[in-house]
Amino acid sequence: MPPGITTLAADTPTLSAANTGFMLICSALVMLMTPALAFFYGGMVRVKSTLNMLMMSFISLGIVTILWVLFGFSLAFGTDIGSVVGWSSDYLGLSGIGVTQLWDGYTIPVYVFAVFQLMFAVLTPALISGALADRVKFTSWALFITLWVTVVYFPVAHWVWGAGGWLFEMGVIDFAGGTAVHINAGAAALGVILVIGKRVGFKKDPMRPHSLPLVMLGAGLLWFGWFGFNAGSWLGNDDGVGAVMFVNTQVATAAAMLAWLGYEKLRHGSFTTLGAASGAVAGLVAITPSGGAVSPLGAIAVGAIAGVLCAMAVGLKYRFGYDDSLDVVGVHLVGGIAGSLLVGLFATGGVQSEAKGLFYGGGLEQLGKQAVGVFAVLAYSLVVSAILAFLLDRTIGMRVPEDDEISGIDQVEHAETAYDFSGAGGGTAPRTTSSAPGGSAAAKTKKVDA
Repeated sequence: MPPGITTLAADTPTLSAANTGFMLICSALVMLMTPALAFFYGGMVRVKSTLNMLMMSFISLGIVTILWVLFGFSLAFGTDIGSVVGWSSDYLGLSGIGVTQLWDGYTIPVYVFAVFQLMFAVLTPALISGALADRVKFTSWALFITLWVTVVYFPVAHWVWGAGGWLFEMGVIDFAGGTAVHINAGAAALGVILVIGKRVGFKKDPMRPHSLPLVMLGAGLLWFGWFGFNAGSWLGNDDGVGAVMFVNTQVATAAAMLAWLGYEKLRHGSFTTLGAASGAVAGLVAITPSGGAVSPLGAIAVGAIAGVLCAMAVGLKYRFGYDDSLDVVGVHLVGGIAGSLLVGLFATGGVQSEAKGLFYGGGLEQLGKQAVGVFAVLAYSLVVSAILAFLLDRTIGMRVPEDDEISGIDQVEHAETAYDFSGAGGGTAPRTTSSAPGGSAAAKTKKVDA
């Protein structure tokens, strides 16, 4: 019998209907985060790339789900092999798991734990897609997801959360995915964009979000789903830790949004809706690894620090010349690093574990552990992701042709457009006269950035 499974018996935990129901709800909330991310990203791109951006997230729901059932759960949470990866034949196809078998030490079925972790695996590669907007072949993206989750996400999840994983055994704290999800995805995004290059017109053409209401809708749904992502990661409600994480999720997100807007006002003179949405996401990212270790006051600090750092980081792409289309590096990589390292400063030792940060008398020990986790995941994901992108680019090609990128990737890759304006004119012909000498209606038509 593989580790992580127990049977119902008098001397073992018994199945809790309350915890099981709670975790199923949390799993559904995390699943919602992937289409929410699609809306968030979809509103941030130009009209001609909207559907492609939506599909780059949605396809992850299909590909990763099947891979997780076939072998992904086994690689991530099976019997430890060398502290690097797991493997248990009973987990292949989820075929050797009994209905009443419980996840080791918990009161929820293995099936529930497996489906909850599946939703994390689905979301993580979808996060990468925002950095690649406008220019990647859909077939190549689908193949990249397949390879990436197999050789990067599944092993890293085992390092961080799997019994015997080397970061888990070291004592690195990652409550819900600062390293395994956000740093992992952010580093992967950086690795890929360094290989595939910039969009046509980067730094020259305006590439403004086409629908800020869609961005705000996506951010709001992400915020909502993130309560399942974070609070659910304690796998139950028996000791109050999940409740603390729920509170800290709200608090840090609010602080980050306000901090981002404050920085934005001082730096650029305006409070923008895009800034509010991006700040909220930055706070959600940063509290993900740290929220089970800090107090609500610590959560304010984590959120505020992350909000400012991420707001500053989104401009680095212009300074260093890498084209991170939707600021995956600036928000997810930088936010994940900040949240993970701040555990080493603000951990109280009174929530999820007894580990204390520097400000609570714990010295530098936990900060050192967090740094090892951060930079190990960052380096592995960056290098392997770049190699995968290079191999795909040299074989089947990663990018669409330049003409197709200019005309619009939605039509080329999906034979569709996001919006149909054919009936918007009300059936009347446009006015063709002009009051200006020698002028024409065509000459006066304002060019719209697509």
